[in-house]
Amino acid sequence: MGGVGDLTQRIDDAEVFLEMAEEEGDGATIADVVAELRQLEDALEELERESLYFGEYDDHPAIVSIHAGAGGVDAQDWAEMLLRMYARFLERSDLEVEIDEIQPGDEAGIKSATLTVRGDHAYATLESERGVHRLVRISPFDANARRHTSFAGVDVIPEVEDAEIEIDPDDLRIDTYRSQGAGGQHVNTSDSAVRITHLPTGIVVACQNERSQLQNKNRAMQILKARLAEHARAEKEKELAEIRGEQTEAGWGRQIRSYVLQPYQMVKDLRTDLEVGNVGGVLDGDIGRFVDAYLQWRRAEAEQS
Repeated sequence: MGGVGDLTQRIDDAEVFLEMAEEEGDGATIADVVAELRQLEDALEELERESLYFGEYDDHPAIVSIHAGAGGVDAQDWAEMLLRMYARFLERSDLEVEIDEIQPGDEAGIKSATLTVRGDHAYATLESERGVHRLVRISPFDANARRHTSFAGVDVIPEVEDAEIEIDPDDLRIDTYRSQGAGGQHVNTSDSAVRITHLPTGIVVACQNERSQLQNKNRAMQILKARLAEHARAEKEKELAEIRGEQTEAGWGRQIRSYVLQPYQMVKDLRTDLEVGNVGGVLDGDIGRFVDAYLQWRRAEAEQS
């Protein structure tokens, strides 16, 4: 695919050839020009899409964390539904995913999960999911079949290079434990899972997917560095907002999307206003429209700022 100048020249040439062919009644040339215009349309669409990827970390791997909110077993079931939704979406994409840790729920679902996604524009693709997701449905766990509202938080941060963040070992508490649930391909028969707490910030990360305790510790440290980098960026943005006098809302804490199963069926993104009636399809991984709408919304927001 050429640049903008090359595409402009090809469009101009096609216009000239089309006028000449129409004047001469040359059907073969007209057909060739039409084929060229279709190729140009595809090239313009690709160029338009590439323009959506302008963020500093857009090409970085993404670390995605899902946490059940308040609401007990319903919220934990909702968190697992979101994990399944992302797994289905990623299965259909060219991105690679690795589950780092899953903490099963008390009765059903999950309390939390962390996965790493790699590939072209991995972070940009999943940035749209950061925030609070709200589910309204008839609870399968309520004997009286009442309607419940559940919340789950999704955090998406870019993985950073190790050299970017330095950590004082004295600031860490490292615990080992036995893996629970199907957190990966391997069944842990020893206390190989690792949980690391960064004492100054209270950030906690865990990894249970690797074969050995050392591998789990190394992967947990990578995730911790990414979280500390994101923490530092958030603190810097907060300071700048205070200097400007802006009222900002924590990115992780805001509600971004509602999924309603009862009394009607609708998924609505509260940033882009995109609405989709096929809730089942969305929960089965069909979130590409939300990703695309977010990228276009993000670009529009950047152009206005």
